[in-house]
Amino acid sequence: MKALLVLALSSLCATAMADEAPADVAQQQPVEEYTYSTHLDIAKVISMSEIPNVCEVVPAKMEYDDSKGQRHILRYSVMGNGCSNG
Repeated sequence: MKALLVLALSSLCATAMADEAPADVAQQQPVEEYTYSTHLDIAKVISMSEIPNVCEVVPAKMEYDDSKGQRHILRYSVMGNGCSNG
């Protein structure tokens, strides 16, 4: 009887976790690529990626809300922090 109860509970948990996975995927925002013609409407910056300590151009991401409250993820290029001026 205990084994049957454990089996029923484990299948219920597996079903609940399976239902959660597509919701997380659906909530992911598409990543927008920055170009010089991109119109930026940034009301609030949520997060920015770390810039690595290298001396080359590297990709970076910024997550932000626009003036309408919609969340965006922007990918752009930036010079790394590893260059010395001497």
